[in-house]
Amino acid sequence: MKATPAGFLSGGGAGEVVMPRGQALAGYRVGVIYIEDVWYPLLPGNIVNATTFEFPVLHRPVRGLGIGKLFGEDSADVFDAVLQACLELQADGVWAISAACGFFGKYQARARERLRVPVALSSLVQIPWIRALIPQGKIAVLTADSASLDAELLHACGVASSDGLVVAGLQDAPQFSAILQGRGSFDNEAVRGEVVAKALEVCGEVGGDGVGAILLECSDMPPYAAAVQAATGKPVFDFTTLIRYLHSAVAHRPYPGFI
Repeated sequence: MKATPAGFLSGGGAGEVVMPRGQALAGYRVGVIYIEDVWYPLLPGNIVNATTFEFPVLHRPVRGLGIGKLFGEDSADVFDAVLQACLELQADGVWAISAACGFFGKYQARARERLRVPVALSSLVQIPWIRALIPQGKIAVLTADSASLDAELLHACGVASSDGLVVAGLQDAPQFSAILQGRGSFDNEAVRGEVVAKALEVCGEVGGDGVGAILLECSDMPPYAAAVQAATGKPVFDFTTLIRYLHSAVAHRPYPGFI
């Protein structure tokens, strides 16, 4: 007998079902860990905004964590706190775990070894897949902090080499920097303009068809993904494409219809 119902339940009874002791929630297929100590607007499209996805997502903070501890000059090893948040989500019955910051990817390999459900803690884990998809060109990676997107982070996310990646950071953008600095507010139109301008800048520097796809590392960038795509004409990948992909793999429903 399975510990939990494995599939989609429709209408009537499903026979005997079992709930693991201690699990007080149900119906969440994807869980997301996030930085607890932040202060800025969390817009629709942001991974911790409840309206971003068309399916329920269970969020769990990494307790006591601020941006400065996760990445940057003052970063520290917070794996124990990250793992604890992931284990709590796993105990609540999620079937896959992601995150709301690409720099959680530092702990991707270590967390995968300790969990029994699929885990994708960074949008950067999509890079090998994107490489296999695009017919030509480089992958432009827009990040919240280019200094912190290093070889160690990429390796933890399953990216063996930075070859073919063009990394551009928005840490110095006047309005986007409000996210890193926790200023509590920003001009949304200005942030959109900064993200789009950075994408166009990278495409211009590479030249011609040199950029085959754009990857947004930061979980605060998906609100601007459509604008980036409209401006550049490139496929855009981000945390929403990752989490929807995860959800589609663990939340299959039978197909209705006629033959």
